[in-house]
Amino acid sequence: MGLLRLITLAGLIGIVAGCTSTGNVRQPSGPETIPSEKALVLPPPGGPSIVSVVEQKRGNGVEQQISLFTSSSVTGQNFLKVQFLGASGANPATGNATYRMVNETGIAREIAASVPGVRMARSATFLQNSYGPFGYATGKSHAGDTCIYGWQQIRSSRSDQTQTRNFGMIQLRLRLCDARATERQLLGVMYGYTVIGTFNGEIWNPYGMTRGVDPTLGQTGSPIYPDEGGYRSSPMPIGYEPAQAPAAVRPAVMRRATAPTSAAPPALPQAIGPRVPAPDMSENTQLTPVIAPVSANAPQEQAQQQAMSSGGVTVPSPDCIGNATMTAACQR
Repeated sequence: MGLLRLITLAGLIGIVAGCTSTGNVRQPSGPETIPSEKALVLPPPGGPSIVSVVEQKRGNGVEQQISLFTSSSVTGQNFLKVQFLGASGANPATGNATYRMVNETGIAREIAASVPGVRMARSATFLQNSYGPFGYATGKSHAGDTCIYGWQQIRSSRSDQTQTRNFGMIQLRLRLCDARATERQLLGVMYGYTVIGTFNGEIWNPYGMTRGVDPTLGQTGSPIYPDEGGYRSSPMPIGYEPAQAPAAVRPAVMRRATAPTSAAPPALPQAIGPRVPAPDMSENTQLTPVIAPVSANAPQEQAQQQAMSSGGVTVPSPDCIGNATMTAACQR
């Protein structure tokens, strides 16, 4: 009887505990969208802009797929993919990311999956940005779009690695297609991007030992001039400009040409009184009526005509002709 009571009491306690407990809703561990400000890598100033960032935390690091602005007819989205390996990603449930060496076969598979339908050719030129050497492939689509696929592994050299430091690593991939940019402009993203993510702890430093100062400083035979071009070769001018839509051309409006209408000349005033011969005309010369156009300065012109005289002959005003009563103005 005592054992039966104990079992019954334990069952009652379990039922009461199940009724009073409050469960917590938990999302499954997987990729999640984060604000653009939390991107571990930023594109260079001027573009391309960040559209979205998807982050996946691993047991040994963090992965981010940074989608970039795309202006191209090639299938797919432009992106910067970054992978930080070595430190704890605070999510052991998703497992650890496996380390994959950069080789020809792996890069060929990545290019085929990221830039489908475009024939890409790998560049054989050795290139290096601020984080070390990198490689890239380029190609053109059937529509004329330029594409590049770049890859870089940021890791300290074996000489810098010790038993207690410099074990971190950063893997970076860039896929960029543009309808109007050139290969040189797209390549500027590989030179201008900035890694802003960091590792906690000196043991995971992926950059190796700190670089010392230039050994030529303070030495004889190594002049340094104000202009950088006189001392060492200037950097290659390279950059990326976002694609712009062509300016819309407004169609020309056809208009029927019309003949210019000229204003009709003002009617000339009729001559008043008999015809007055000019002073230099003889009696046998055929006389024609002289008609003066009407102007705003008529009073001044009349005064000038009255003051002018040629050969001692005074030309009277038309108003004075035929006037029986000669006024003082007409006698002048």
